[in-house]
Parts: sequence; structure tokens; C-alpha cells
Amino acid sequence: MSSFLIDCIGYGGLVINLYSMSTKGEYKLRLISLIANVVYIVYGTLIAAPPIIVGCTIAVFLHGYHIRRLRLNKTTND
Repeated sequence: MSSFLIDCIGYGGLVINLYSMSTKGEYKLRLISLIANVVYIVYGTLIAAPPIIVGCTIAVFLHGYHIRRLRLNKTTND
């Protein structure tokens, strides 16, 4: 894969992550951040960067946990 395409994937993750910070509501922020971290994991794999892969994998699990908690609280309150 060309380095240009790999860089585009990295910048795509950055754009998604920055967009997540402009959203309102914790659920939406966490969901979009989770997607950005998945893109970062792909990017980290392509550039062989274990710190990016490990950090973003942990972030995916944390966001997933909080998304699940938010969804459970929503159904409990309804």
C-alpha cells in the first residue's frame, strides 16, 4: 500500500476524532471516537506502530464500555 494512502487513513482518523469533539452528548462523542480509534488501529497496523495499536485498542474497549453503560441507563430510565 502506498505511503500516501496510509497517511490518508491516519488523517481520516484525525478528522473523525476532531469531529467527535464537536458533537453534543456523551453517547455521540463516544461512538464517533470509537470509530476514530478503529481507524487509528488500522493506521497503526499499517505503519507497524504498537503504541498506537495498544492505546487505541484500550480506547475502543473504554468507549465500548461507556456506550453500553449509557444505553443500559437509557433503557432503565425509559
